[in-house]
Amino acid sequence: MRIEHIAIWAKDLEKMRQFYEDYFDASASEKYVNEKKGFASYFLTMNSECRIELMTRTDIFSRTQGEQFGYAHIAISLGSKEKVDQFTEIFRNDHFEIIGEPRITGDGYYESVILDPEGNRIELTI
Repeated sequence: MRIEHIAIWAKDLEKMRQFYEDYFDASASEKYVNEKKGFASYFLTMNSECRIELMTRTDIFSRTQGEQFGYAHIAISLGSKEKVDQFTEIFRNDHFEIIGEPRITGDGYYESVILDPEGNRIELTI
C-alpha cells in the first residue's frame, strides 16, 4: 500500500498551484473542471510517488483558523539541513510566515515550518 495523493481545499486555486510550482518544482496536471458541481482541481507531481491535489468548489467559503482535528501538515523532504535553511530564508524573504525556525525536533527531524499562501502548514525537512 501507499498514499496516492493528499488533497487541499483552496480558496485561490491558481495562486496555490503557482506557489507549489514556483517553490517546490511541482508539475500541475491539466485543470479539471466540473461546472455542474462548481468544482475545479489540479494534481501536482513532485519527485515522489505521492501527489498533492489542489481543489476548489464554489460553495466552500471559509476555513477554521488555527489548530483543528484532521490533517495537520504536509512534510516536504529537501534532502539536507542546508536546503532546509536555504528554503526557510527564501520563504522569509518572500514574506511567507515562518512558524517554526530550523531546528532538530524532539523526534530527531531537522525541520522548519512555513505557511503556504492560504495558511496550510508545510514542514521543510531533510
